[in-house]
Amino acid sequence: MMMAEKISWRFVKVWRRNLVTYQKIWKVNFITPLLEPLLYILAFGLGFSGMVEGVDYAGLQLSYTAFIAPALIATAVMWNAFFETTYASFVRMYYQKTFDGMLATPLTLEEIILAEVVWSATKAFGAAVIMMTVLGLLGFVDFPSGLLILPMAFLGGLAMGSIGMFFTGITPTIDMFNLPIFLFITPMFLFSGTFFPVSNLPAWAQPMALAFPLYHMVELVRCFSLGSSQTHPLVCIGYLLLFAVIFLYLAMRVMRKRLIN
Repeated sequence: MMMAEKISWRFVKVWRRNLVTYQKIWKVNFITPLLEPLLYILAFGLGFSGMVEGVDYAGLQLSYTAFIAPALIATAVMWNAFFETTYASFVRMYYQKTFDGMLATPLTLEEIILAEVVWSATKAFGAAVIMMTVLGLLGFVDFPSGLLILPMAFLGGLAMGSIGMFFTGITPTIDMFNLPIFLFITPMFLFSGTFFPVSNLPAWAQPMALAFPLYHMVELVRCFSLGSSQTHPLVCIGYLLLFAVIFLYLAMRVMRKRLIN
């Protein structure tokens, strides 16, 4: 049976289950995306304002805080989606045995994995809403074009959640998530144009940075908040879509091998 034939709208029931559970703890999770942009803007605005005169980006001359502000939304999407499908999904799978219980119902494994990834994108979307609102009030997001950031945040959440789910399928213990975070997430966080333009990197390092999904997420947020970007938004959207599809497929493969085969 083809993988697509194993997926139906039943996955929404798993998504709803995660939503109902999350509603019990949402107040704690609300604080981070609310305060994080304020802390970053305060730290970088005060700490670097006297050291960095400005940043040349896509034909614009920006203050350093204006340059990093859109990247804060993109990194929030990354952290929320990736951590949801690694640590949180691993707990549901391994410790709570939630996946085993679901597999005893008419749900397929593919529907469970899809629901986990979509749920991670939903959390990333929610974090983007909060951070975009805060940064918009501070004058770092232009409206109404800034509203286009929200569907891009959901798309970025699908990409980050898919690769997180893939790592969950191949990581033997929860402690081992330190490896993908150190080897993949940390370099992506630092070298995806978040804190400095990718054009500042050596020529040999730039293709590596362009391969990171976070780079394309950052470019999309900057495009719709600043009105300019170094990479065409359609290229970034296409890359994130392809990245999400490939790693969602791989995640389903490795999770089937881990839980069923």
